[in-house]
Amino acid sequence: MSPILLHSSLRIPSLVVGLQLCLMNAQSESPKVLFDFSQVTHAPVWQIVNDDVMGGVSSSRFQIVNGAAVFQGEVSLENNGGFASVRTLPARHDLSGSDAFLLRVRGDGRRYKFTVRMSPRFDSAVYQMEFQTTTGEWMEHRLPLEDFVPTWRGRVLSGEPPLDPARIASVGFLISDKQQGPFRLEIGWIRGVPPDGQ
Repeated sequence: MSPILLHSSLRIPSLVVGLQLCLMNAQSESPKVLFDFSQVTHAPVWQIVNDDVMGGVSSSRFQIVNGAAVFQGEVSLENNGGFASVRTLPARHDLSGSDAFLLRVRGDGRRYKFTVRMSPRFDSAVYQMEFQTTTGEWMEHRLPLEDFVPTWRGRVLSGEPPLDPARIASVGFLISDKQQGPFRLEIGWIRGVPPDGQ
């Protein structure tokens, strides 16, 4: 019996370790919900930044309506303006294992940009990627991290590091399509997803 007991005692910890590794891998490969507006009200952590910071007169607001976030307002091209944006206040979001953002949105036919920062500084580099909306239709957009472009005040930057999913400090939405007029974007949720994740 002794050899059998000794053999079993060696195999059981190995099985436990193997199960733990499988669970850890499964968790790291699962979509990570950054915001789900149908579950909890997140409006207080979002901040409006429009072109009035540079003399423009565009306006916008962000609120939770019927289980979705609504970013809406009016873009004006007066005074060399032309953009409206909203972004989260700085916080650490670890999306390790993700290689893309997945957004569920319903728009108005206009083009928007999803923005990401890796630094809590107000004037830090902004990584951007555009997505197109269809009027009145809920859509899911998969935005690969490698396709985001680092910018600063609208200018493309060179020499910036690629987006690191473990260092996400802020995310947001921007409209700057050089079209004057009202806009409305609804957001259902924002997730970080692994390769081929949904």
